[in-house]
Amino acid sequence: MESPKPVRILTVCTGNICRSPVAERLLQAGLDQVLPGGFEVRSAGTRAMVGYPIQPLSADIVNMYGGTDKGFAARQLTPKILRDTDIVLTMTSKHRGEVLQLDASLLKRTFTIREFARMLEALEERDAGASTAGDPAGASKGKAPDAGTLWRGLPARLAAVRHLALAADSADNEVVDPYKRSPEVYRQMEDELAPAILTILRYARLNTPT
Repeated sequence: MESPKPVRILTVCTGNICRSPVAERLLQAGLDQVLPGGFEVRSAGTRAMVGYPIQPLSADIVNMYGGTDKGFAARQLTPKILRDTDIVLTMTSKHRGEVLQLDASLLKRTFTIREFARMLEALEERDAGASTAGDPAGASKGKAPDAGTLWRGLPARLAAVRHLALAADSADNEVVDPYKRSPEVYRQMEDELAPAILTILRYARLNTPT
């Protein structure tokens, strides 16, 4: 029997050495705990420093949260990389636009990572509300027979709650670029990125069929 195709998630930033590698390695580590072999998380940069390793301060963040920076090498975002991707998570709105310039068909499957996390929370709240209101059918709409069905169907379900997850400020969709900046800016990046990653992993843990 053929193994199910893993859910493919791509994280995107500029150089692919600071932000998107942190998201890649931590999402992969967490999703491996939820469903080993069920997810394949990769990253790329819109102007990648091809072949470079993760920046040391980003590597520290990855290792602190239980991921690994070993074997990482930055790569350039290309249409070929995007072609096999189920969900694209970018670090900024500008990156999202650059993804769509390469492949407009990904419009409904590309999000900034902070926006995606807020939308997952809104979806959970809506489903919980439906259950409380005595609408078990509404609460069960997120149930799926397998991980692939759930995650590949997520963009369509998230579209229905986008209006509930709008950012109070456009900056709330962005993750700061710390490249060649102080350790304080790396901490700001962590403060903006880590909560989104944890929200995604919590959603996966509670909802992914195993």
